[in-house]
Amino acid sequence: MKIAILSRNSRLYSTKRLVEACQKRGHEVRVLDTLKCYMELNTSEPAVWYKGEKLEGFDAVIPRIGASITMYGLAVIRQFEMMGTYSLTESVALGRSRDKLRALQLLSRKKLGMPITSFAHDVHNTKELIKLVGGAPLVVKLLEGTQGRGVVLAETAKAAESVIDAFRELKADFLVQEFIKEAGGSDVRCLVIGKRVVAAMQRNAASGEFRSNLHRGGTAELTRLTPAERATAVKAAQIMGLNVAGVDILRSSRGPLIMEVNSSPGLEGIETASKKDIAGEIVKFIEENAAPNRNRTRGKG
Repeated sequence: MKIAILSRNSRLYSTKRLVEACQKRGHEVRVLDTLKCYMELNTSEPAVWYKGEKLEGFDAVIPRIGASITMYGLAVIRQFEMMGTYSLTESVALGRSRDKLRALQLLSRKKLGMPITSFAHDVHNTKELIKLVGGAPLVVKLLEGTQGRGVVLAETAKAAESVIDAFRELKADFLVQEFIKEAGGSDVRCLVIGKRVVAAMQRNAASGEFRSNLHRGGTAELTRLTPAERATAVKAAQIMGLNVAGVDILRSSRGPLIMEVNSSPGLEGIETASKKDIAGEIVKFIEENAAPNRNRTRGKG
């Protein structure tokens, strides 16, 4: 097969591992800088160009789209879909998962467990937002934040009001969420491929920190999932329409609660913790599923 990886940096661990996995399994693979792709729109034959070259003959594309270039990345994926190229992460699925509010609405509609969340635009609703999630302590999250950035724990109602008001002054969109104390600064990252969880790790926050992200100094260890956690992770990925997803779950007294569904999960932490060839599993999934015009949306979403 001829496979393209959309990535801004070929030296990133996840990108390198996917290249290695493709080559190991006998595929031709090429890393394309997403922002250097440009598109030709016409009624007869849509095309993607790269540094003066028309990109043709690709059987599949693996999007590794950073949050900062989501909109342009979506356009590039849609163009490949319109050309009939199989995309491991479909444009509609990526768009859903990157919109944190929309993602939570979809999960809520399917009655999956998640922390109580509130959202409003009117500055006069601050106290009501805090009340809806059960009061302080609570968590305030920027909708555009990634890797733990833009996530603040407010331990008192006064602190919560100050954080919310500050975000509003910045005209930033954010969510207010219930703080799950019993999680103890830990969460579980479930790596879903297709209809199964292929690996899971528990991420523990560093001392004095409540965010468990590895980019925040957290540590990771192998963990055993309960049947409910496994089923929740798979269902969350399917609701988003993602073939590959990192589903972050909090362990609470009322069962697994979904914190986030990541459409471009990093591979380093999960491969290190699980000692599994996750990149190889991803390429194997592409081998079993890639076909012309196989994507459900085909660029129409």
